[in-house]
Amino acid sequence: MATLDHENASQSSDMEMENGIDVVDEEDQNWDDWEADEEDNIVNSELACLFCDSRQSSGPALFQHCASSHHFDFEKIKNDLHLDFYGCFKLINYIRSEVAENRCWSCRITCKSKQDLQNHLHEMIQYENNALPWEEDKYLKPFLQEDALLYSFVEDDEGEDDTMSVDNNELARELSSFERIKIDDYEPALEEDESGLRACCENGGKKVVASTAGGSCSNGNSLGNSKVKAVDANDCNLALHRKAEDEEQTNYFSDIAKQKIKNVNKNYFGSYSSFGIHREMISDKERTDAYRRAIVENPSLFRGSTVMDVGCGTGILSLFAAQAGASRVMAVEASEKMAGVATQIAKENGLLWNNSLTGVIEVVQGMVEELDGTRNIQPNSVDVLISEWMGYCLLYESMLSSVLLARDKWLKPGGAILPDTATMFVAGFGRGGTGITFWDNVYGFNMSCIGKELAEEASRFPIVDIVDSSDVVTSTAVLQAFDLVTMKTEEMDFTAIVELEPKNGGSLDSTPESKPKTTWCYGLVLWFETGFSGRFCKEMPTNLSTSPYQPKTHWSQTILTFREPVAMSSGRSSGCDKSEAVGTDACPAVRMQSRISIARGIQHRKIDISVEVTAVGPDGRKRSWPGQLFNL
Repeated sequence: MATLDHENASQSSDMEMENGIDVVDEEDQNWDDWEADEEDNIVNSELACLFCDSRQSSGPALFQHCASSHHFDFEKIKNDLHLDFYGCFKLINYIRSEVAENRCWSCRITCKSKQDLQNHLHEMIQYENNALPWEEDKYLKPFLQEDALLYSFVEDDEGEDDTMSVDNNELARELSSFERIKIDDYEPALEEDESGLRACCENGGKKVVASTAGGSCSNGNSLGNSKVKAVDANDCNLALHRKAEDEEQTNYFSDIAKQKIKNVNKNYFGSYSSFGIHREMISDKERTDAYRRAIVENPSLFRGSTVMDVGCGTGILSLFAAQAGASRVMAVEASEKMAGVATQIAKENGLLWNNSLTGVIEVVQGMVEELDGTRNIQPNSVDVLISEWMGYCLLYESMLSSVLLARDKWLKPGGAILPDTATMFVAGFGRGGTGITFWDNVYGFNMSCIGKELAEEASRFPIVDIVDSSDVVTSTAVLQAFDLVTMKTEEMDFTAIVELEPKNGGSLDSTPESKPKTTWCYGLVLWFETGFSGRFCKEMPTNLSTSPYQPKTHWSQTILTFREPVAMSSGRSSGCDKSEAVGTDACPAVRMQSRISIARGIQHRKIDISVEVTAVGPDGRKRSWPGQLFNL
């Protein structure tokens, strides 16, 4: 047997030399050195800064740079938030993804440019209820394909015991599989001709892969003068396995995200199964009357039309559409319970479609995103799209994206969408708008300590409540205007800069010598209006407003409270003590600039609101406050 093995080995060697190919045995290849080189490359690679283009030679040097130049103290954040390895890993990927969008990782304000972001960066804000924005599993996947920092920050834990260090290294290797694996010489073959690579791996042992363009992978066929390397079949299979594994993990995280969204949607639509919510909405006279006027009093728009009602609830808008003369109304409702209720209501009113001449309403149970052609709803077949999609602060619940999808998929070119406009407004409010005045005098007793605590809490959470018009202390500005006929879904995320001035510049009997009256602004109040304009509602255009100056609605207003109030006055510069800070009683601001960003939250159907305020004194001096982040 030994002689036979020797002869076979000689024949094999002769065959290899006959083809002019110098094949290196696996034993001759110094794989230990290769692996060591790869490890050295990882350790010694320069680390890219999280925020700018600079590079550092080590993790400690990089984080020291981030702390001194970008207000990002990694060690402090890690310790304060008790972040484990996974938490740090997610944090780094989260920051890189935010910075790539010119968005502040802490307050999530979007800046116009990378330089603006550099100037804006600040220390981490306080997150409420431990709801960290990088908690999602998607941040376990490296944002950069070859991010050496992800395998360097664990080296900084010198104070921890050896067991923890070993665990971190094991976790780093485990998570490294999320990256796209780059195999040196046979990666081009993997990308250009996977089937050829698989063929090379079928026989086992030594195989060759051409490293020049046009080369091929074969079992003994000539490769011409191509320079080749020996690649073990196990390594080939490993590359293919890792590529498939990478795809599986990408699908896995995608499935997790989809399931989370489904769970949120289930809870969201389930909450609308309560009849109390529908009674509150229908009883909102301003809301329901506005929709009724827009539908019933515009018969030329609805007579003989095909109508889609997105999120029909009890079906009240569908009933109005049928009353206005629509020939077909598709009432889409995601809540299974409410779809059944809407069907029963349409039936009891003789309006349910049942192949008779009297019924026109067909209730479709499901999300509008999931509708298909099985219900005889043809794309671009709807004449009028109606929906009451507005949430608190207009965009809460994110139902607008569903309406826009229905518009693009089902509405005819030139079809009507109601409402067709939406506008957000902002103004400053005074102490009465905070609700803390209630505690100043409770049956003759001072309980203002409760009011102070409530005011501090309100500076972290938005409040949905009614603000009396007398408590609005500044001018009103348009925050954002939407045209629902043309807007895109991404326009729901925006940043706007507004300037507000005191509504009353002082008492009417003030004299040039007297000190102007000071008004204290305790925060910002937001509201919205939706329009059923003459573009479609030619007989009866109408408007639905949630303004403090109009009758109240179930939407109320959204209140964003400052950490400290801002003194304002429209008085002259002679009334300002220039040695004092702008926005104080000694030097009231004459106007207030506010940078407000609203974006769909990381958690589905929620929104994040960030506010940055700058007070401008009568002498032009400015004073800015740290940004505040509100989650609704």
